[in-house]
Amino acid sequence: MTEDEIRQNAFAMPMYNPAYPPGPYRFVDREYLIITYRTDPVILQKIIPAPLKMAEPVVKFEFIKMPNSTGFGDYTESGQVIPVTFNGVAGGYVHSMYLDDHPPIAAGRELWGFPKKLGNPELKVHKDTLVGTLDYSDVRVATGTMGFKHRALDQSVVKTSLEAPAFLLKIIPHVDGTARICELVQYALTDVTVKGAWTGPGALNLFDHALAPVFDLPVLEVLSTVHIIADLTLPLGHVVHDYLNIVK
Repeated sequence: MTEDEIRQNAFAMPMYNPAYPPGPYRFVDREYLIITYRTDPVILQKIIPAPLKMAEPVVKFEFIKMPNSTGFGDYTESGQVIPVTFNGVAGGYVHSMYLDDHPPIAAGRELWGFPKKLGNPELKVHKDTLVGTLDYSDVRVATGTMGFKHRALDQSVVKTSLEAPAFLLKIIPHVDGTARICELVQYALTDVTVKGAWTGPGALNLFDHALAPVFDLPVLEVLSTVHIIADLTLPLGHVVHDYLNIVK
């Protein structure tokens, strides 16, 4: 293989057979359980990376089931998203993500900078209750519940919320262990079709774990619970702030 061939064909690791195909990525029948809760604003201020700013002292804990996704297959993920603003624009900072499938872990970390770790999330209906769980190995770290489809929501409002920008802190180390890439990345979902959206009574329990510290953002009060089914596209992102090339 020549150097020109390497430059032309290099996309992802491993080069000969990458862990995922090029994007963008289409998701069909993507299902969400999103529980929004109030938390400690002092803790949030320490977690949110500048130049992002805290919008309000709340967190969105998400359980997401993806049965049909381009290149990634069938998997489930769970994590925490913090409402923020960037240059006055409202969006969400993705703080943590745990999922059960290697290709989206690799793609998420390498392409956008999603903070993905291997976990065992699940989202399913138990009789009259939608239940989301997150285990790290075989230890439970989160359980979310919602009364199943108690009240329909305005789908246009839900669509707008799904299309809001999201922000990621992408870090890729140099061979000496220092940061070679340290960037704030922005993306937004596109081609969103909401197939259903509901709300109902909800509850969320988080548990201490040294390596899956979702409990570090404690639940003070559950504010809302939403169940969504949608088709959408995850496009590639763009860099909005480079921490290693700052003009003084």
